[in-house]
Amino acid sequence: MTEEPKHIQEDPQSFFSKRYLFISIGLSVLGMAVVIYLTYTPGVLEHLKPKRMPGLVIALIVSLLRVWFSAAKIRFLAEGQLNWMQSFRVILSWDFTSSVTPSTIGGAPMATYAMTKEGLKAGQSTAIILYGVLLDQLWFALAVPILLISGLFYEVVPENIGMVGDISMLLLYAGLLSYASLLAYGVLKNPAVLKKVVNAVFRMPFLRKWKDKVKEEAEHLEEYSHELRKKPASFLLKAFFLSTMSWFCRIALPTIVILSLLPANEILSVLRSLAMNLAFLIMPTPGGSGGVEGLFAIFQGPLIDRKAFIGLAVFAWRIISYYISIGLGMMATTWYINQSVLEKMENKVEPGSDSDIVGEIKK
Repeated sequence: MTEEPKHIQEDPQSFFSKRYLFISIGLSVLGMAVVIYLTYTPGVLEHLKPKRMPGLVIALIVSLLRVWFSAAKIRFLAEGQLNWMQSFRVILSWDFTSSVTPSTIGGAPMATYAMTKEGLKAGQSTAIILYGVLLDQLWFALAVPILLISGLFYEVVPENIGMVGDISMLLLYAGLLSYASLLAYGVLKNPAVLKKVVNAVFRMPFLRKWKDKVKEEAEHLEEYSHELRKKPASFLLKAFFLSTMSWFCRIALPTIVILSLLPANEILSVLRSLAMNLAFLIMPTPGGSGGVEGLFAIFQGPLIDRKAFIGLAVFAWRIISYYISIGLGMMATTWYINQSVLEKMENKVEPGSDSDIVGEIKK
């Protein structure tokens, strides 16, 4: 059996920081507290209508469906080499790491690590993650014209964000389209470009010590990218469908939460949720915490008739979309941490020792 690359043997805790975890949760709590403080009025709970409350259960189900579609996408891209339990572990650990690290880092490194620990080669894992990111970018590229056209009929971008906000959103749209185009060219048209870019980046002085390892993995990346290119159009369409359904669930969640509290303009809420989720991509804080709560209040708040309900909506939305994800993701990531600890303990056992004999008897 060939030895795993050193970076695959790393402790999974190296892919996220406990400090970032506490910062992310702290900023989220602070963001919710600020919104609730600014919008809360005494007696607001008396205006909740019990007949609408089951909508929160629907929101929870939709949130879990998002996880299912994401896991199904990973399993499909791995061509069945991952079973359902493995796929859920990968996607939950990916979600968790994304929720507690800055957007510039994201959860992709942890997801790659997770897939290699589930038995896939490092190059194949990297290619699957890259292909998954490409599918997301293609969806973003499709979302941009939808928002631009809808903007002719609906006030998709709230008036209260001003000209600076409008310009920022336009720059975001342009950036997403450009990035999607470049990534699509690299993955679908010319994978060799990806290898050249990766190798060029790791020639930088502070990354040079990993150059040899990365060069080998870049070869695998190009190889598996070529394999993905050979897939029929139906493969891309099915993977894109799974990615799209995952994003549909994410986009629908804020609207479902709001409608669980009181009536609102459903179409405009969904469109603003789409624009809002694109804006989340550039939040610099770990998991976007602190910023996403504010964006929710800015985009969705004007659609809520009772100002006092804005804080409740933010609270319910973050509990379902963030804190439950943190809890499930922490369990999945802990599983990989435990596996890593067990592997290190097994590697320390010398052949022929009593512990080694006990291990063989257990087998």
